[in-house]
Parts: sequence; C-alpha cells; structure tokens
Amino acid sequence: MAKSRQWMKFRHKVVVTLLAPLFGIHVRYKYGIKIEKFREQGDRPYLILMNHQTAYDQFFVGLTFHRPVYYVASEDLFSMGWVSDLIRWLVAPIPIRKQTTDVQAVMNCIRIAREGGTICMAPEGNRTFHGKTLYMNPAVGGLAKKLGLPLAIFRIEGGYGVHPRWSDVVRKGGMRSYVSRVIEPEEYQSMTGDELFALIEKELAVDEAGVTGEFRHEKNAEFLERAMYVCPWCGLSTFESSGDIIRCKKCGRGIRHLPTKELQGVNCAFPYRFVSEWYEYQKSFVNGTDLTALTDAPVYEETARFSLVHAFKHKEVLNKQAKVCLYGDRITVDERVFPLGKVSAVVVLGKNKLNIYDGKEILQLKGDKRFNALKYVNFFHRYKNMMAGDEDGKFLGL
Repeated sequence: MAKSRQWMKFRHKVVVTLLAPLFGIHVRYKYGIKIEKFREQGDRPYLILMNHQTAYDQFFVGLTFHRPVYYVASEDLFSMGWVSDLIRWLVAPIPIRKQTTDVQAVMNCIRIAREGGTICMAPEGNRTFHGKTLYMNPAVGGLAKKLGLPLAIFRIEGGYGVHPRWSDVVRKGGMRSYVSRVIEPEEYQSMTGDELFALIEKELAVDEAGVTGEFRHEKNAEFLERAMYVCPWCGLSTFESSGDIIRCKKCGRGIRHLPTKELQGVNCAFPYRFVSEWYEYQKSFVNGTDLTALTDAPVYEETARFSLVHAFKHKEVLNKQAKVCLYGDRITVDERVFPLGKVSAVVVLGKNKLNIYDGKEILQLKGDKRFNALKYVNFFHRYKNMMAGDEDGKFLGL
C-alpha cells in the first residue's frame, strides 16, 4: 500500500526562513505594527486562533511564530489559476468552503496536527466592517477538542483604526499583535465543545468601535459606502465618498469621518457617533423591512464583473459588465435569476466581491471600487429569516 504524502514539506521551513525578514520589514513599515514574538513556543505545534482585522493578519502570525504555520483559507484564494498553485507550493494553506461546514478541511487539519504542524484559523471567517469582533462559528470548539493541540490565542489590536476593511488606504496609528494566552489541552479536555467555544469567543473579543487613539489619513472616509447603504434620513440609499466625507446621494447630507473614528455631520446633526452605531442602525433597519414588499422593481441596480468560479482552480469571466439587480426576493444578473429562497449562500469576500452559491455552481460578482456587496448578504439572510417564520431573527450574515 502506497504511503500517503506528507502535507508538511521541508521547503515550507525554507520559505519561512528566507521570506520572513523581507515580509517583516514590509508589514512593519506599512502598518507601523508592533509584532511581539512568541518566545515560549518551543518546538510544540499549536492551533492558533486569531481575531481578523486586516488583509495582512496572516503575516503578523507568521512573524510571531518561528515554525511554518498552515492557514485555513477560503476557496477564493485557491481559484486564481497559477497564482494559487504558487501559494500552495510555497506555504500549503488549508482550503475551506466558506459557505458550509467543510468535512475535508477538518480532515486536513487533523492530518496536519498528526504530522506535528501548527494550524491557524480565524473563527470569525470575516474581517470586521465596524471595529467589533464578528460572529464566530461555534464549531471551532469541537474542532479544537478534536485536534487536541495547545490553543494559542492571537490578538490583533488597532487594525480597524489603521486599515478598516472598507478602505483602500492605511492610516497612521498604532497596531499590536501578540499571543495573549495559551490554553493547554489539560485545561480544556474536561470542557464541552460549547464551553470551550465560549472561552475562545471571550478571549478573542476585541472592541475598537470607539475612540482608541487617532488614525490619520486625508482619505479617512473613502469607500465607506462599501459598508453603509442605509441613510438615517432616507432609508435604503447609495453613498459616495471623497476625502474624509461620505455623502448620501438621495438627500445630499454629508458625514465626516474624523481621525478618532468619530462621525460628524456636515452642516447637520448626525445621530451616530461611530460607524459601529450606524452599522447597528442599518442592521435594525433591514431587520424591520418587509422584503416581500420590494419585489416589483429593483431596490438597487448596478454593474459588475460576473464570473463562474471553478472552485480550487480558476475563474471564468462570463461578462465584464453584467447588469445586476437586487430585489427583495431575488438577485438577477443579466438574464439569470437567483431566488434568495433557493440559493444556498450569499457571501461577501474581501472589500467588494460577492459569491452566490447556486446548487453546485459558485458565481462571483466584483463591482467597481464603490460596489457594496454587504447589502446582498444582508438581504439574503433577512429573506431567509422571514421565510422561516423567524421575523425576530437578527443575524444578517456577519
């Protein structure tokens, strides 16, 4: 019987040794981050659990640990053709289908743990749009118990202020990343999966929605419309930002984003002090909206690049300028109709990409720089809650 191939390769150690100094210089210069080495690591493998704030979080982890780290990553990373092949060869991340519980991803984690490897994942599965730690998948507690590794709780602080998910620019400000606690197997072996998850959730909780210092850039509000689509005065709307001001295109009112992360009305009183408060209002507005009354005409119309994702292979562009319409009960892309009650998932990726999981197909929309993918996710979950009779359901996907 042929011996199964090892996931862990010697070249992964070589890659870490050669590239870590270069990436260290780059990320410290880019983010001004203080990365605290985990000197107590020794030669033990760990399950690293991190909160998720920036697109560079994995590099902060890699610069903290001296051994190769195998990261759990969504299928989008593995669907970029030769680029994905190169990433696989260099660091062998663990693929996971973002929209579901992926049994194969769990089996790969078990395999790496048995080989003595260190695994890293973000239980949130998403980066925060507003500064507070997002919903975490409770299954992480059971997985941690199954792997039986020491748990390294990895905290990233200041990332929302320095580089919000909705922004393209990095602000000047302070960031820190470090292992805040190690939870040994002996400590959690008597816990249930739910009890361990509650502990993990508590240890990873980071709230940077309020004033935590100053984060300066001349474009502090630019592309906040990727996260916000409900105006306190107009309801469902669209926004356009420039510099430190975002403006509603319906009523014309402007909101300034200050270096303290506070919001300030431009020649008007704005009712919310921080993005997080406005974001919560937006969620409550959607949760109070009867989407079945919004099915005759599109609520939103825009264009986006429309692609078929061949999972873990490549993306096939179907139309570079597809017409996209969002209704209360469906999404249409050109002639295709995606009923919200029939698609299995609608997921936001990165800053402004959207995946629609329709049967065995994965379709992706990528709009222009102002494209708001979040509203599609929120509508999908609100509609599902309504159809399930859960009118009080609050979860809108993130």
